[in-house]
Amino acid sequence: MKESSTLAQRFQALAQSQPSHSAIRFGMPGQTEDIDFAKFWRRVERVTGHLQASLGLQAGQRVAWLGLNHELQCVTLVACARLGLIFMPLNFRLALAELNAVLQDAQPSLLVHDDLHADTAKALTQEGHVFRLQSCPLDDLIATSSSKALNLPTVSADADVLLVYTSGTTGLPKGAVHTQAGLLANAKASQEAHQFKSQDIVLSALPMFHVGGLCIQTLPALLSGVTVHLHPRFEAAAWLHDVSQGDLAERPTLSLLVPATLRAVLEHPAWPQADLQSLRGIMAGSSTLPTSYLEKFHARGIPVGQIYGTTETGPVSVILKFQDAMARMGFAGWPHADVSLKLIDAQGQEVAQGETGEVCVRASNVMRGYWHLGNPKALKGLQDGWFHSGDMGYLDAQGCLQIVGRNKDMIISGGENIYPAEIENALASFPGVAECAVVGLPDDRWGEVPVLVLVRQGNAEGASLQADTVLSHLQHQIARFKLPRRVLFMPQLPKSALGKVQKPLLQQQLQTSIS
Repeated sequence: MKESSTLAQRFQALAQSQPSHSAIRFGMPGQTEDIDFAKFWRRVERVTGHLQASLGLQAGQRVAWLGLNHELQCVTLVACARLGLIFMPLNFRLALAELNAVLQDAQPSLLVHDDLHADTAKALTQEGHVFRLQSCPLDDLIATSSSKALNLPTVSADADVLLVYTSGTTGLPKGAVHTQAGLLANAKASQEAHQFKSQDIVLSALPMFHVGGLCIQTLPALLSGVTVHLHPRFEAAAWLHDVSQGDLAERPTLSLLVPATLRAVLEHPAWPQADLQSLRGIMAGSSTLPTSYLEKFHARGIPVGQIYGTTETGPVSVILKFQDAMARMGFAGWPHADVSLKLIDAQGQEVAQGETGEVCVRASNVMRGYWHLGNPKALKGLQDGWFHSGDMGYLDAQGCLQIVGRNKDMIISGGENIYPAEIENALASFPGVAECAVVGLPDDRWGEVPVLVLVRQGNAEGASLQADTVLSHLQHQIARFKLPRRVLFMPQLPKSALGKVQKPLLQQQLQTSIS
């Protein structure tokens, strides 16, 4: 049977060249299942049969996935690629109404779900959609044999294969459309970043409904023939167990974390004694990283590199490799070999080296555009092929990118530009601070002033935390004009389903309470 999908061809080749090599070790410690590349491909064939013959799906239709990380999530993505279908992972943290809005926008034909989200899936399929939506428990995709008499369509390299919705911190989520060629280009960029080796084991624990969890390490590692140890969800105890326990050759060599999970690992009681010698590096997926977190990993001899990018960019755009991580701590890194990068001012003109501008990216792994059901062939979201990220940064003399914050978050106080991330990072590991956020509020004299909002830790240090102590610390960390004019305490910060602080909503809350 001729295989036209370039993405699927790679997995078919791996099943032939290294059939017994472990593709995915799925599960939490003590509850794992090993799937080699031959078994992975057999599952792809079985799921392909069910999608086409049993469920009647045709090229171009969307397949939504609602559930925790699962090895069948990767299998189903490849099966979709074979049939020209579009795989669409859903953020299970969204409320029912939010999930329904995403479904109304994308109009999938099938909703695959795990047991944990069966009730949500049932509610979504009973919403009275104007389109037909059938649901399927994920186990049904492989529980029985499927037809092998398939009629695989001809799938072009630039066929759409992945539809991922953004977090929607400032409005409704938007669906970024990625092609099969784009995913392969992103995997090539990830290979450049990680230099995958055949003996590597990637510990993947971040949610795969986001491109960070799916496309920074997990899918690129599999496409490189590397073993992925996939956790259903992130738990600091489980992460530390797997990197520090058991036969050294069977432990992870690579993993991906974000600031919140870095902090969870550092604060876990097992951290000080954990044996980390199997790790050759950790990648962090975030635009800005608190240096205090990086220093603690570096002190243990573990370099923390960085992948800068967004849902729209694939996401691998800018890379800080492990060999540069300690010398360039806090930088995003350099563009990968196949990306064009520029920084522009408010008028769209490129800024000089050392000056701050908006980061714009053009590359073959950038999305085709934002999903639009009415006109899926002519998607919008790019400007002459460039994606304008909204992130502000500058290039140093060696061309290394430093991200300073978001353009929409920037505070202009007395003519000076203040980026909240600078203040927030200075407090990332301050005793007693669980979380913090800085927003700008109107001021008659200065136009805007930075206001710091703190969430106390639930311990003695949090209980004794005072505003003057925090300001005293900041005076030694940042310029005087950047100091917050007010420090407020809240029990929690408003957040999106992806855990991002919703700063517009926070500003509204503060303005209402202050007035």
